[in-house]
Amino acid sequence: MQKEKSSLSWIMQWAGTHKVLYIVSVILAVFNVIFKMIPYFIIGDIISKLVNGENNLNTYLIEVALIAASFVVAEIFHSISTALSHKATFTVLAAIRKDTCDKLSRVPLGYVKDMQSGTLKNIMVERIDSIETTLAHIVPEFTSNIIPPIFVVVYLFIIDWRMALLSLVTVVLGFASTFGMFVGYEENFKNTIVKTKALNDSAVEYINGIEVIKAFGKADSSYEKFTVAAREGADAFINWMRKCNVFHCISFVLTPYTLLTVLPFGAMFIMNGTLSVANFIMCIILSLGIVGPLLTVTSYTDDLGKMGSIVGEVTGILTHQELDRPEKSRKKPADASVKLTDVSFGYHEKEVLHNINMDMKSGTINAIVGPSGSGKSTIAKLIASLWDANSGKIEIGGVNIKDLSLKEYNKNIAYVAQDNYLFNETVRENIRQGNLNATDEEVEEAAKKSGCYDFIMSLENGFDTVVGGAGGHLSGGERQRISIARAMLKNAPIVILDEATAYTDPENESIVQASVAKLVEGKTLIVIAHRLSTITDADRIFVVNDGKIEEQGTHNELLTENGLYKKMWEAHISVKDNGGEGND
Repeated sequence: MQKEKSSLSWIMQWAGTHKVLYIVSVILAVFNVIFKMIPYFIIGDIISKLVNGENNLNTYLIEVALIAASFVVAEIFHSISTALSHKATFTVLAAIRKDTCDKLSRVPLGYVKDMQSGTLKNIMVERIDSIETTLAHIVPEFTSNIIPPIFVVVYLFIIDWRMALLSLVTVVLGFASTFGMFVGYEENFKNTIVKTKALNDSAVEYINGIEVIKAFGKADSSYEKFTVAAREGADAFINWMRKCNVFHCISFVLTPYTLLTVLPFGAMFIMNGTLSVANFIMCIILSLGIVGPLLTVTSYTDDLGKMGSIVGEVTGILTHQELDRPEKSRKKPADASVKLTDVSFGYHEKEVLHNINMDMKSGTINAIVGPSGSGKSTIAKLIASLWDANSGKIEIGGVNIKDLSLKEYNKNIAYVAQDNYLFNETVRENIRQGNLNATDEEVEEAAKKSGCYDFIMSLENGFDTVVGGAGGHLSGGERQRISIARAMLKNAPIVILDEATAYTDPENESIVQASVAKLVEGKTLIVIAHRLSTITDADRIFVVNDGKIEEQGTHNELLTENGLYKKMWEAHISVKDNGGEGND
């Protein structure tokens, strides 16, 4: 049902209790336009009195004062109306971004991975921000500028129905011309969106890959891709504007010229004696007052289309299928055991895991090993609830994870990925992400236990050193160790290390492994290892190959079998004997 909601319904939902501000803003904007229209009536009355020979100066001074007062009052209404609409609009923009961020935390990771980072960034920053002007002005001004012209036209019909119709001739022709601009509107607008997204994606790709581009001397070819995207983006707008230019010019030339029909026909009616001079002058002035508000309304048509498109992009995210989890947990896990039963999973149409069965007892150390691309990390991500399995079930403490809320489930899992992301904050705050209520002493203690305290203290400002965007000021190994400290501080009963020490040198890796072994006492540890020598003491080793569990057992049990694990171990040992470290 949410997909069927209109853009206005979404806007009102995001506005929440502030929607009353929009309503008051519209009412004040209507008064603003009414007070701006009043001078037209007064001027018409002044001219009528002049034509009729009125000589009382005070009468004219009073009417001039009323004109000045009308403009002052109109500006007061306009200022208050605009202030209220802006306050409501910023509330809406904040709600849109908050809802979008919250939604991304509840959808499967694959949905986020499938979208270009430039596209998401463009929607959540530039695209949402671009509707601020439209929302802040279109709600009060679009609605308020429609009402006064209607009253003016009604008044013209009261004066003389012929003059009323004549005053609308150029307006109707001008508006008819604007419809020419809407020929192919949807197709052209979608084309600009696609080209703009391509430009954003190529820009993000170029910036993120600048190190590789420079290292391999690919600046020319990579920059060419960006320039092509920029040129196509510009051409999409320019070509569209060229198609609309003639219709636009005709519309804006014709629409304001109400006098083109009012003057000659009005003069003819006066000559025929069917229209008084006073009424003729009033019709001239009022006909000029019709066009201004209507042109304001038409100026927002493109903004309305843009707003509808942007709201559609945002709601496309907000209405995407979420992970199958309840709002509140239906059961409580009995312990920290993890069990997978007949679990199958695939990316898009390709199945990568086939009937996985794993049983990890509470408080044990479990290792998952296998060739590259065998499905090790996918299993870890399923256990970490980043995706939902296509079939089968995953249980924590005897409870199906689909019976646990995401909030409750996240309390039970500490996940350290292969690619560790750090925020552009201090080292201290990045570690504190594991437990926002942790004291500085607890943060530092976690750093000591995870073996990264000494290197942190060697940084320029110690724990108060800002790590840069995505932790760019630190090495890969340093980022990993901080991520491990963050996971340890969370103190979750289940810890998943997804090749979390891949970039750590052997000396520091042994320190981290020793620290982890102490920290996970009484917890369930799941390790995806790339160095087999680090998991020889694991309680259970699962060997994954081609999306299936090929072997499982302890290190010694697996060595007695002439299987894949033994071959991997022998290859690992042979590399170590030759003075290197091998990957699994």
